[in-house]
Amino acid sequence: MNTTLHDTAKAIVAPGKGILAADESNSTAGKRLASIKTESTPDSRRQYREIFLGMEGIENYLSGVILYDETLRQNMSVGISFVEHLQDIGVIPGIKVDAGLEDLPNFPGEKFTMGLDGLKGRLQEYYAMGARFAKWRSTITIGENLPTIGCLHSNAHGMALYAALCQEAGIVPIVEQEVLLDGTHTIEQSYEATVKTLKVLFQILGAFKVDLKGLILKSSMVISGKNCPTRAPAKTVGEMTVKCLKETVPAEVPGVVFLSGGQTSIEATENLYEINKAAEAVFGEGSLASAGVARVPWQLTFSYARALQGPPLSIWGGHDENLSAARSEFLRLLQANSAARMGERHS
Repeated sequence: MNTTLHDTAKAIVAPGKGILAADESNSTAGKRLASIKTESTPDSRRQYREIFLGMEGIENYLSGVILYDETLRQNMSVGISFVEHLQDIGVIPGIKVDAGLEDLPNFPGEKFTMGLDGLKGRLQEYYAMGARFAKWRSTITIGENLPTIGCLHSNAHGMALYAALCQEAGIVPIVEQEVLLDGTHTIEQSYEATVKTLKVLFQILGAFKVDLKGLILKSSMVISGKNCPTRAPAKTVGEMTVKCLKETVPAEVPGVVFLSGGQTSIEATENLYEINKAAEAVFGEGSLASAGVARVPWQLTFSYARALQGPPLSIWGGHDENLSAARSEFLRLLQANSAARMGERHS
């Protein structure tokens, strides 16, 4: 039993806290900066990251931050590295390690995640640099005859090998199977696809002997497609997401962190609140008690990127004089989601 991995996994999903997914690739970060008419350079990307990571008090709401390789190696304007800064304030540094998506041969419309080549050595380097958890993302498309079992199994095998290599290196793996929001699918179709995806994932993780107590699931919410003519309300999202987790996720997993996956900041917060309220209803009163042990088998929290960073980025606009206002909005979003993950509303 690896108690260090177990302790780290529990710390990542500590009550009242969540994860900031600040792991956009350089090209994606460039798109974010282009939206505010700012050129993407190593220094502008550092400034973008520092809006959030350099703000005082984030440790009250964030347990961890997923970084991109460039950011892991960068220094902040004050001269210390982002990793050192996070360690100093008690926030766990993490690292995105997959190499992106490619078309899955013989499976039109489906993707496979690249990045296993050389992963063992990269994980050893990242551990030495201070990373204590990692993230690997696959995507699952809902459509006519999709997802296929071939796609689910190929991505689950890659995910399981990644997870096993992480644990061998002393790093907690976050396994992310994102069921995409794109499409006209109903919430019932989302439920069916997500259940199918997670059942295959945990079957393969078990076959690879991955230690579930030293692992975090990053999951999509069970939600209607963004182009569905009649989208289900947040309360239904909460109920069906909890029903899905109860059917598929082993109790040994310490926590589930949700991605926002194209939702607005308001939607992501409201849905997280309803998920935790639904969990309390299903598993019993007191299940969300911040004192520690919950009746819900898993902590249910957030691992958001755009839902936390999008509005502050628009406020900042690349101008130093707007930094304080941007950080005030970031703090408000952190407080709202910290409350939501405890089944409460931020006043």
